[in-house]
Amino acid sequence: MTVWTAIRGALYLVALVPIAYSLAAALIGQEFFFGRKRTASASEPPPVEFTPSISILKPIRGLDRETYENYASFCRQDYPEFEILFCVTDDSDPAVPVIKQIVRDFPERRIRLLAGAEPLGASDKVNKLCRMAREARHELLIVSDSDVRVEPGFLRAIAEPFRDPAVGGVTCLYRGLTNGSLAAELEALGNSTDFAPGVLVAWALGGEKLDFMLGAVMATTKEHLAEIGGFEALVDYFCDDYELGNRLAARGRVELSRFPVDIVYPRETLGEAFRHQIRWNLSIRYSQPWGHLGLVFAQWVPWAALLAACVSWRAGVGYLAIALLLRIPSAAIIGLHGMKDRRALTHFWWLLFRDPFAFVVWLASFFPQRIHWRDRKFRVREKRLVPSD
Repeated sequence: MTVWTAIRGALYLVALVPIAYSLAAALIGQEFFFGRKRTASASEPPPVEFTPSISILKPIRGLDRETYENYASFCRQDYPEFEILFCVTDDSDPAVPVIKQIVRDFPERRIRLLAGAEPLGASDKVNKLCRMAREARHELLIVSDSDVRVEPGFLRAIAEPFRDPAVGGVTCLYRGLTNGSLAAELEALGNSTDFAPGVLVAWALGGEKLDFMLGAVMATTKEHLAEIGGFEALVDYFCDDYELGNRLAARGRVELSRFPVDIVYPRETLGEAFRHQIRWNLSIRYSQPWGHLGLVFAQWVPWAALLAACVSWRAGVGYLAIALLLRIPSAAIIGLHGMKDRRALTHFWWLLFRDPFAFVVWLASFFPQRIHWRDRKFRVREKRLVPSD
């Protein structure tokens, strides 16, 4: 056997990893979304309703697309007792008139608008969370980004796991809502076909629990939050969602909800989408370096290219066809049926463009980057944000 033959054989074996990953993700997705459904017998009493009072914390900076509908979706919750706290930097924030309109349109809801937060650290978002957590009336806290939209059963789904006192936090997957722009569609497609499968694989490897949270929705209690030093302990961290989940998981259990939410993407250019995806990749690189490096084994692009270069173009094209074909079960089970995202299949062939784009982003994330966050720029040093001119 020549050295070149051995290299090609090893390449074939390694190239099987992304294929195995896709199949594993599909099986895990089936178990996560559908494997635990139980039908109660007629003799079993219905479960006692568990609806603890909730404070929803919304740190706000500027406007998102369809801001009113995003905020209003939280006001339309089918839940007995909750409040919503919005915190802006100051009264000049363009979101203020929208929040005031929400207050007028939903007089039955307890909604408070706070302006300003003590600058405890570099993260404006976490500074606001510190103030809102102190002023929140209820024990159960749900943090949600401003571009999140939810369905009426959201609060019940997030509150239910806290019936178990061992649960320290709850987070959830998210789909994308777009206005049809190419860049936003590519990002949204990645949520259901790449990001969600990756989270579910991590959930399975972690013993059906997580050691991190996803920033779109993070729920915990004041008691658990106090045990890790409050949001004040996170004010300088770039990956505040990872840090919060990791610290809560060290003391209890972080659950992944089966209730997905929507992220409303703006109309964006490919350059803006590139920067947004860079920020997401950097968040993984700084919080889970080995996990970030391992993303290469969840991608087919580099292996198809290597097979084409080292074996033959037919081998590369054949691998590409097989890899795409075997991603269909994952897209159908997780994206379409689990997360109710029709885009996972109607736009499936866009992966031919989306995956090379994602691979370029992943490569770029190994180089020093400035973090663009709204109208501010940062660098990251030892996981912490450092303002950059």
